[in-house]
Amino acid sequence: MKKIAFIVLALTLVCGCSKKQEVLDSEQAMSGEEINVVTDVEQQAIPLAGEEAITAKSAVEAIPLETEPFEYIKPSGEEIQTALKNAGYYSGPIDGDIGPKTKKAIEDFQQANGLAVDGKVGRKTWAVLSKSLNTAPGTSAQSE
Repeated sequence: MKKIAFIVLALTLVCGCSKKQEVLDSEQAMSGEEINVVTDVEQQAIPLAGEEAITAKSAVEAIPLETEPFEYIKPSGEEIQTALKNAGYYSGPIDGDIGPKTKKAIEDFQQANGLAVDGKVGRKTWAVLSKSLNTAPGTSAQSE
């Protein structure tokens, strides 16, 4: 029984290694012409109107690695209160003070929009709330 287990283990190791070798062999089989095609595409300049020409390689290098679909810039107290007022959740003065009335409005907004109710305007809350920043008071950004 031990011999059979040893043989199965040995075959598994040999087969696994040979598959890895097949992949390596196929990668090494790429001709110099194919490699040049990739290099040529990277080097072709793309002229842009009124700007310096860029290459595909420089365009890719210019993209930040930590790109997010929504850039979060921490909102001011006035922005939060204005957006809450425009969305119909806050009726107090726009003074920038995040006091109990503003916190309650934030929590109500979060509850109504299916967000985590913590009374804080983080990335997710601001992504939704910011849509009301430039709307008329009492109108919903969702109705636009």
